[in-house]
Amino acid sequence: MTRGRRRGGGEAASSSPPVTFRAGCGREWSLNSAETDLAYTEQAFVECPVCPHRVEPEGGPPFCTLRPVNTPHPFAALAGLNVPE
Repeated sequence: MTRGRRRGGGEAASSSPPVTFRAGCGREWSLNSAETDLAYTEQAFVECPVCPHRVEPEGGPPFCTLRPVNTPHPFAALAGLNVPE
């Protein structure tokens, strides 16, 4: 199993209860973490280099954001936003 890493680079906390995290591609990891999301930097799957969910920050390694299962996307509330022209 692949371990998730926090965006800050440290290992996920081991004293927290297990949480199931899901990547944009649908893969899931069960990890002990209190984080709201994790960065998967290993990119070990063959489709990772062309995955539309991959993030490539300047000056850092590419990663995929892992979010707890059944947690709304952080920008989900913007879907109903009515912006006047």
